[in-house]
Amino acid sequence: MAARVVDLTKVYGTGMAEVRALDGVTLDIGAGEFTAVMGPSGSGKSTLMHCCAALDTPTAGEVYLGDTEIGGLDDKRLTRLRRERIGFVFQSFNLIPTLTAEENILLPLSIAGRRPDREWYDTVIDTVSLRDRLRHRPNQLSGGQQQRVAVARALVSRPAIVFADEPTGNLDSRSGAEVLALLRRSVAEFGQTIVMVSHDPVAAGYTDRVVFLADGRLAGELREPTREAVLERMAAQEAGR
Repeated sequence: MAARVVDLTKVYGTGMAEVRALDGVTLDIGAGEFTAVMGPSGSGKSTLMHCCAALDTPTAGEVYLGDTEIGGLDDKRLTRLRRERIGFVFQSFNLIPTLTAEENILLPLSIAGRRPDREWYDTVIDTVSLRDRLRHRPNQLSGGQQQRVAVARALVSRPAIVFADEPTGNLDSRSGAEVLALLRRSVAEFGQTIVMVSHDPVAAGYTDRVVFLADGRLAGELREPTREAVLERMAAQEAGR
Protein backbone atom coordinates (compact mmCIF):
# COMPACT_ATOMS: atom_id res chain seq x y z
CA MET A 1 0.00 0.00 0.00
CA ALA A 2 1.46 3.37 -1.03
CA ALA A 3 -0.64 5.43 1.39
CA ARG A 4 -3.73 5.19 3.53
CA VAL A 5 -5.83 7.33 5.80
CA VAL A 6 -7.83 6.02 8.75
CA ASP A 7 -10.88 7.88 10.11
CA LEU A 8 -9.48 11.17 8.85
CA THR A 9 -11.21 14.32 10.04
CA LYS A 10 -10.36 17.94 9.31
CA VAL A 11 -12.29 20.77 10.94
CA TYR A 12 -11.83 24.46 10.14
CA GLY A 13 -13.17 27.15 12.46
CA THR A 14 -15.14 26.75 15.68
CA GLY A 15 -18.69 27.12 16.91
CA MET A 16 -21.14 28.48 14.35
CA ALA A 17 -18.28 28.93 11.86
CA GLU A 18 -17.14 25.30 12.08
CA VAL A 19 -16.67 23.51 8.76
CA ARG A 20 -15.96 19.77 8.62
CA ALA A 21 -13.94 19.51 5.42
CA LEU A 22 -13.28 15.80 6.08
CA ASP A 23 -15.56 13.69 8.23
CA GLY A 24 -14.12 10.28 9.11
CA VAL A 25 -12.57 9.25 5.77
CA THR A 26 -10.83 5.86 5.56
CA LEU A 27 -9.10 5.13 2.26
CA ASP A 28 -6.29 2.96 0.86
CA ILE A 29 -4.10 4.13 -2.05
CA GLY A 30 -2.64 1.18 -3.94
CA ALA A 31 1.01 1.24 -5.04
CA GLY A 32 1.57 1.56 -8.77
CA GLU A 33 -1.94 2.87 -9.37
CA PHE A 34 -3.32 6.09 -10.83
CA THR A 35 -6.13 7.27 -8.52
CA ALA A 36 -8.41 10.24 -9.10
CA VAL A 37 -10.25 11.97 -6.25
CA MET A 38 -13.42 13.68 -7.46
CA GLY A 39 -16.39 15.47 -5.99
CA PRO A 40 -18.26 18.77 -6.11
CA SER A 41 -16.69 21.99 -4.89
CA GLY A 42 -16.35 21.86 -1.11
CA SER A 43 -16.47 18.06 -0.96
CA GLY A 44 -13.04 17.87 0.71
CA LYS A 45 -10.97 16.47 -2.15
CA SER A 46 -8.14 19.03 -1.99
CA THR A 47 -8.12 18.86 1.82
CA LEU A 48 -7.76 15.08 1.62
CA MET A 49 -4.83 15.37 -0.76
CA HIS A 50 -3.12 18.06 1.32
CA CYS A 51 -3.42 15.91 4.46
CA CYS A 52 -2.08 12.85 2.61
CA ALA A 53 0.82 14.91 1.24
CA ALA A 54 1.73 16.31 4.67
CA LEU A 55 0.86 19.84 3.53
CA ASP A 56 -1.94 20.11 6.09
CA THR A 57 -2.48 18.58 9.52
CA PRO A 58 -5.69 16.63 10.18
CA THR A 59 -7.81 17.36 13.23
CA ALA A 60 -8.11 13.64 13.96
CA GLY A 61 -7.29 10.31 12.37
CA GLU A 62 -4.12 8.80 10.92
CA VAL A 63 -2.20 9.26 7.67
CA TYR A 64 0.30 6.63 6.53
CA LEU A 65 2.86 6.92 3.76
CA GLY A 66 3.89 3.32 3.26
CA ASP A 67 4.31 2.06 6.80
CA THR A 68 5.13 5.49 8.24
CA GLU A 69 2.43 7.21 10.28
CA ILE A 70 3.24 10.85 9.50
CA GLY A 71 1.32 12.35 12.42
CA GLY A 72 4.11 11.32 14.77
CA LEU A 73 6.91 12.99 12.82
CA ASP A 74 8.58 16.20 13.96
CA ASP A 75 9.05 19.10 11.52
CA LYS A 76 12.53 18.02 10.46
CA ARG A 77 11.50 14.46 9.63
CA LEU A 78 8.31 15.68 7.98
CA THR A 79 10.32 18.01 5.74
CA ARG A 80 12.66 15.15 4.80
CA LEU A 81 9.73 12.85 4.04
CA ARG A 82 8.09 15.45 1.76
CA ARG A 83 11.40 16.09 0.00
CA GLU A 84 12.46 12.47 -0.47
CA ARG A 85 9.25 10.45 -0.82
CA ILE A 86 6.59 12.78 -2.22
CA GLY A 87 6.29 14.55 -5.57
CA PHE A 88 3.88 17.40 -6.30
CA VAL A 89 2.23 18.71 -9.46
CA PHE A 90 0.02 21.78 -9.05
CA GLN A 91 -2.49 23.52 -11.31
CA SER A 92 -0.39 26.69 -11.34
CA PHE A 93 2.89 24.93 -12.42
CA ASN A 94 4.88 26.61 -9.57
CA LEU A 95 8.02 27.05 -11.68
CA ILE A 96 10.70 29.58 -10.75
CA PRO A 97 10.76 32.12 -13.62
CA THR A 98 14.49 32.92 -13.41
CA LEU A 99 15.54 29.26 -13.77
CA THR A 100 15.71 27.23 -16.96
CA ALA A 101 13.50 24.19 -17.47
CA GLU A 102 16.39 21.92 -16.53
CA GLU A 103 17.18 23.91 -13.38
CA ASN A 104 13.52 23.79 -12.35
CA ILE A 105 13.41 20.03 -12.90
CA LEU A 106 16.54 19.46 -10.81
CA LEU A 107 15.68 21.96 -8.06
CA PRO A 108 14.28 19.45 -5.50
CA LEU A 109 17.39 17.29 -5.88
CA SER A 110 19.64 20.36 -5.58
CA ILE A 111 17.89 21.44 -2.37
CA ALA A 112 18.33 17.92 -0.98
CA GLY A 113 22.01 17.91 -1.96
CA ARG A 114 21.49 14.91 -4.23
CA ARG A 115 22.80 14.26 -7.71
CA PRO A 116 20.37 12.98 -10.32
CA ASP A 117 20.53 9.39 -11.45
CA ARG A 118 21.64 10.22 -15.02
CA GLU A 119 19.95 7.22 -16.64
CA TRP A 120 16.65 7.94 -14.88
CA TYR A 121 16.95 11.68 -15.62
CA ASP A 122 17.39 10.94 -19.33
CA THR A 123 14.38 8.61 -19.24
CA VAL A 124 12.23 11.29 -17.61
CA ILE A 125 13.36 14.01 -20.04
CA ASP A 126 12.65 11.79 -23.04
CA THR A 127 9.29 10.77 -21.59
CA VAL A 128 8.18 14.42 -21.22
CA SER A 129 9.67 15.32 -24.65
CA LEU A 130 11.52 18.39 -23.39
CA ARG A 131 15.12 17.75 -24.40
CA ASP A 132 15.12 20.64 -26.88
CA ARG A 133 13.57 23.00 -24.29
CA LEU A 134 15.84 22.42 -21.30
CA ARG A 135 17.63 25.79 -21.63
CA HIS A 136 14.39 27.74 -21.99
CA ARG A 137 12.89 29.71 -19.10
CA PRO A 138 9.20 29.25 -18.21
CA ASN A 139 8.10 32.39 -20.09
CA GLN A 140 9.56 30.85 -23.26
CA LEU A 141 7.43 27.71 -22.88
CA SER A 142 3.76 27.02 -23.60
CA GLY A 143 1.43 26.15 -20.73
CA GLY A 144 1.57 22.47 -21.65
CA GLN A 145 5.37 22.52 -21.75
CA GLN A 146 5.51 24.26 -18.36
CA GLN A 147 3.28 21.61 -16.84
CA ARG A 148 5.45 18.88 -18.39
CA VAL A 149 8.43 20.53 -16.67
CA ALA A 150 6.48 20.36 -13.40
CA VAL A 151 5.70 16.66 -13.97
CA ALA A 152 9.38 15.94 -14.73
CA ARG A 153 10.35 17.79 -11.54
CA ALA A 154 7.97 15.56 -9.56
CA LEU A 155 9.26 12.34 -11.15
CA VAL A 156 13.01 12.93 -11.27
CA SER A 157 13.59 12.17 -7.59
CA ARG A 158 11.69 8.86 -7.94
CA PRO A 159 9.21 9.59 -5.13
CA ALA A 160 7.08 6.91 -3.53
CA ILE A 161 3.96 8.85 -4.52
CA VAL A 162 3.06 11.87 -6.66
CA PHE A 163 0.14 14.13 -5.75
CA ALA A 164 -1.36 16.17 -8.59
CA ASP A 165 -3.87 18.91 -7.77
CA GLU A 166 -5.97 19.75 -10.87
CA PRO A 167 -2.84 19.38 -13.06
CA THR A 168 -4.72 20.18 -16.28
CA GLY A 169 -6.88 22.96 -14.86
CA ASN A 170 -4.94 25.76 -16.59
CA LEU A 171 -4.38 23.94 -19.87
CA ASP A 172 -6.23 23.71 -23.16
CA SER A 173 -7.66 20.30 -24.06
CA ARG A 174 -4.71 19.27 -26.24
CA SER A 175 -2.05 20.21 -23.66
CA GLY A 176 -4.15 18.64 -20.92
CA ALA A 177 -4.34 15.38 -22.85
CA GLU A 178 -0.53 15.40 -23.26
CA VAL A 179 -0.01 15.82 -19.52
CA LEU A 180 -2.58 13.14 -18.64
CA ALA A 181 -1.00 10.71 -21.10
CA LEU A 182 2.36 11.43 -19.49
CA LEU A 183 1.01 10.69 -16.01
CA ARG A 184 -0.65 7.52 -17.32
CA ARG A 185 2.62 6.40 -18.92
CA SER A 186 4.60 7.02 -15.71
CA VAL A 187 2.23 4.62 -13.92
CA ALA A 188 2.09 1.99 -16.68
CA GLU A 189 5.80 1.94 -17.58
CA PHE A 190 7.58 3.03 -14.39
CA GLY A 191 5.20 1.80 -11.67
CA GLN A 192 4.71 5.31 -10.29
CA THR A 193 1.88 5.89 -7.80
CA ILE A 194 -0.20 8.99 -8.58
CA VAL A 195 -3.12 10.58 -6.76
CA MET A 196 -4.87 13.30 -8.77
CA VAL A 197 -7.57 15.68 -7.62
CA SER A 198 -9.80 16.57 -10.56
CA HIS A 199 -13.30 17.69 -11.50
CA ASP A 200 -12.87 16.58 -15.12
CA PRO A 201 -14.49 13.28 -16.25
CA VAL A 202 -12.13 13.17 -19.25
CA ALA A 203 -9.10 13.32 -16.92
CA ALA A 204 -10.62 10.63 -14.71
CA GLY A 205 -10.82 8.34 -17.74
CA TYR A 206 -7.00 8.10 -17.74
CA THR A 207 -6.91 6.63 -14.22
CA ASP A 208 -7.23 3.15 -12.74
CA ARG A 209 -9.68 4.18 -10.05
CA VAL A 210 -11.89 7.12 -9.13
CA VAL A 211 -12.78 7.85 -5.52
CA PHE A 212 -15.78 10.13 -5.00
CA LEU A 213 -16.21 12.48 -2.05
CA ALA A 214 -19.33 14.36 -0.95
CA ASP A 215 -19.60 16.62 2.09
CA GLY A 216 -16.29 15.39 3.46
CA ARG A 217 -17.18 11.70 3.26
CA LEU A 218 -16.50 8.87 0.84
CA ALA A 219 -19.32 8.48 -1.65
CA GLY A 220 -18.19 5.42 -3.63
CA GLU A 221 -15.59 4.55 -6.23
CA LEU A 222 -15.19 3.30 -9.79
CA ARG A 223 -12.56 0.89 -11.11
CA GLU A 224 -11.34 1.22 -14.70
CA PRO A 225 -13.45 4.35 -15.14
CA THR A 226 -14.64 5.79 -18.42
CA ARG A 227 -15.67 9.38 -19.06
CA GLU A 228 -19.29 8.24 -19.47
CA ALA A 229 -19.33 6.19 -16.26
CA VAL A 230 -17.84 9.09 -14.30
CA LEU A 231 -20.39 11.54 -15.74
CA GLU A 232 -23.20 9.15 -14.83
CA ARG A 233 -21.92 8.76 -11.26
CA MET A 234 -21.45 12.54 -10.87
CA ALA A 235 -24.97 13.21 -12.13
CA ALA A 236 -26.41 10.66 -9.71
CA GLN A 237 -24.39 12.16 -6.87
CA GLU A 238 -25.60 15.67 -7.71
CA ALA A 239 -29.21 14.50 -7.92
CA GLY A 240 -28.93 12.96 -4.46
CA ARG A 241 -27.67 16.15 -2.80
